[in-house]
Amino acid sequence: MEKARLKWLCRRGMKELDVLMERYLEHRYDVAPEIEREAFIALMAAEDPDIWAWVMGFQEMPEQREIANVIEQLRVHY
Repeated sequence: MEKARLKWLCRRGMKELDVLMERYLEHRYDVAPEIEREAFIALMAAEDPDIWAWVMGFQEMPEQREIANVIEQLRVHY
């Protein structure tokens, strides 16, 4: 998926998620392994409240390990 399209998808309904997702895209996406980039794209299909709950630790991480790894990247670095 082209980066311009991803940047558009990073525009979420929550400003906090906008910032997290855009920072990840800007600073990590290009250097991330292919499997992590695919997981980031898959994460975009999740609902904002779920993503926020995972990042904040309010909800158990998703079972898909690759998506959980992206969420860890969002937590730790962005």
